[in-house]
Parts: sequence; structure tokens; C-alpha cells
Amino acid sequence: MEIFDAFHLARLQFAFTVSFHIVFPAISIGMASFLAVLEWRFLLTGDKAYKDMYLFWSRIFAVGFGMGVVSGVVMAYEFGTNWSGFSLVAGNITGPLLTYEVLTAFFLEAGFLGIMLFGWHRVSPRAHFFATFMVAVGTLISTFWILASNSFMQTPQGFAMENGRIVPVDWFKVIFNPSFPFRLAHMTIAAFIVAAFIVAACGAWHLLHGRRDVPVKRSFSMALWMLLVLTPIQIFVGDAHGLNTREYQPVKIAAIEGLWETEHGGTALNLFGLPDMDAEVTRYAIQVPHLGSLILTHSWDGEIRGMKEFPPEDRPYSPIVFWTFRIMAGLGMLMLLTAVVGLLLRRNGRLYEADWYQWFVLCMGPSGIVALLAGWITTEVGRQPWTVYGVVRTVDSVSPIGSQQAGVTLLMLVIVYFLVFGTGVYYMLKMMKAGPSAGLETRESLKYPELHNRALDVLEGE
Repeated sequence: MEIFDAFHLARLQFAFTVSFHIVFPAISIGMASFLAVLEWRFLLTGDKAYKDMYLFWSRIFAVGFGMGVVSGVVMAYEFGTNWSGFSLVAGNITGPLLTYEVLTAFFLEAGFLGIMLFGWHRVSPRAHFFATFMVAVGTLISTFWILASNSFMQTPQGFAMENGRIVPVDWFKVIFNPSFPFRLAHMTIAAFIVAAFIVAACGAWHLLHGRRDVPVKRSFSMALWMLLVLTPIQIFVGDAHGLNTREYQPVKIAAIEGLWETEHGGTALNLFGLPDMDAEVTRYAIQVPHLGSLILTHSWDGEIRGMKEFPPEDRPYSPIVFWTFRIMAGLGMLMLLTAVVGLLLRRNGRLYEADWYQWFVLCMGPSGIVALLAGWITTEVGRQPWTVYGVVRTVDSVSPIGSQQAGVTLLMLVIVYFLVFGTGVYYMLKMMKAGPSAGLETRESLKYPELHNRALDVLEGE
């Protein structure tokens, strides 16, 4: 296999750009809803700490939202430059769905974003909250349409083929295809978890550096409550998604599990192994008997089809999805542990004083993003060699471009992305390092007030 031909370079380019892009919308989706909750609490209680938290995290949201928009525009161009074959065949489906996303979500977000960011003293409090709420709703609507389009590529239905092109027959079936509800729930919860870990890690950083003011403690506490609720739900949704994938994309499940032979009477789970696509075997496998059946069929002797039952040209590349899935699942278990330990420390009154736990939360800060990327890679690589599963092959979707053209544009995108988005991420981290402002009313809650005397003196002067 030639890895530097136009086809593989185009795939690498899209994988690179989508990996950058998906992070920022996930941050925006989770953070927008968090901001809506903060402002709702501020209006309900009048507690200024909620407003301080809102003003701080809205800046993080604004940077992430801007980078998400920019990176998304690049991907839209790639459909025409690198994947014109896909656009030609499937454009009757993906075009309208992405148009609906722009008309119903992007315009909604753009229309209220300015009021949300700059309207605190220009509109009434209720009008401002309505703007924040509309931006949060807009991010969720955007998620709906993007996942509808991508889920159609995973489990297509409601269409007919006419003259080599996909033509919609039933839009309800197109949108609400078999995998859509599971993938929408899984992705939305993942975005909330991404935001929750960012907020928790920021709070942990400032707790470790001696801050004990209300905005810091409350951010840390709210994020951990969110993780305690969402992490078990995400595990449940992920299990349901796995059952759905086994039904509609069985070869993807076989590749994820590194399973070559169909094991009758109960399938073992490969905890560890190195799938070998040429030898059709998973080397150095560490197995747990019947555990695969229990997880993937919810029965002791459930049968899972092995990859050898599918033609070699229809098999995903197991060495990638085998490990990305395990990274995602392993981080999911650590997330659950983080939330449960936080609950135990909270009940013992040591949540804000256990430095070892705060270090652990700080290290877990990027885990939501890493798990998100690992899950996305598992989903997309597991769909290969199809762009529209069972209908359009990826090799038939690429544009008639040369390897030099694909390679040069890939190199340019790598340089520009690391400069532009690297700067944006650095700025976000710099803002998080500064932390939310400590209002005058929270002076007494500081563990080490001498660390903040200068900042408080400035506030008093104002």
C-alpha cells in the first residue's frame, strides 16, 4: 500500500483538520450550557460569584467558539477540493443537512453571541440571559444536524440510488437513522464532560496554588457534580451504542475487539493484544472468557461475528480502532473514579484540602479531549473502507488530485494550524492560569489571602 499517494494524503489531511476542529465545538457546546446555568443561578440568587464565574468562562468560550468556526470552514472547503467524488454522490443528503445546520444553529448563535459577550450593561438581565440561553440552544441544534449527517454515513437509510447518486426518499428516515439517537447522546454528553474536566482542572490548579475564594471552589465543585451525574450516564449510553453498532456495523465491532474467528458458545474479550491484519490474528492476546459476550450481547454465550466472515477489502484497520477504543474506555473508567472519589472527599469535608486529589484532577484535565478524539477515531476509522457505509467506498470519494498537491496543502495546513490554533490554545491556558476574579465579598474565604492582596487592593480602588 502506497501511503504517500493522493488518496492517503487526502485522508490524512482530513483526519488532521477534523481532529483539530472537533475539540473546539466540544468545548463550546459544554461551555455554553455551563454559562447558561451560571447566569440562571446569578439571576435567581443574586450571588456575585456566579457572575464572576460567568465573565471568566465566557472568555474561554469565546476563544474556543471562534477557533471552532474557523477550523470548520476549512473542512467545508476540503469536501470540494479533496472529496468531490463524495460530494457528487452524497451531496443530495449532506448538502441540505449542513445547510439546515447553518440556518437553524449558526445564525442563532451568531445573532445572540454579541449580546451574550458584550451586552451585560446594554440590555436587561433577562434579555441577556435569553441571549446566553439561545447561544447554548444553538450549539445543541448544531450538534443535532452535524450528527445527523455523520450518522447517515454510518447507518444510511431513507434513500435511493439514481444514476449513481444518493437521492433522499424519506427525510425522517435519513435524519433519524438507526445510529443517530445513540451517537447524538454520546457526543453531546462527551462535550459536557470535556467542559467539566476543563473547569475542574482549572479549579484544581488554583486550589493547589492557595486560592480558596468562592468562584474557584464553586467552579471545582460544580464540575465534579456534573461529572458524577454524566459519567455513569455516558457509560450506559456507550454500552447501548455498542449494541447498536454490533447490529448495523458488525465488522467494526470485530475490528475493535481484535476478533478474527466467530467463537460459538461465548466470546472472550481481548484486554490486550496486537492485531495483525496480514496474518489475521491478534498476537499476545490477554483474554477474559465470555466477557465479550457479556458486554456486547448481554448474555453469557452470545455470539459475535469475527472479521474472517467479512471480505478482506471490507475490514477496518483493526490495530488502530483496537487501541483507540481501549484508550477511550480506560479514560472513561478513570473519569468515573475521579467523580466517585470527589464525592467521598466531599462527604468527609476534604474536597478542597486534599492536594493529592487536586493533582489527580489537574492531570485528568485533558482526559475529556483525549477520550473524545479516541472515540471519534474509533468511529471514523471503524467505518472504513466506506464513506457512506455499504454504499460509497472511500477510494471512490477522493478528487482527481495529485500527490504533490495533496502533500503541499497538508504541509501548509499543519504549519498554519499549529501557529493559529496553538496560539489560541496558549491564550486559553493563560486565561485559565489567571483564573476568575475574587470578589471583595470572598476575601475571608481565601486560604492564603496574602497571595491576593495586590488584586484585592486594585478592586477596592475601583
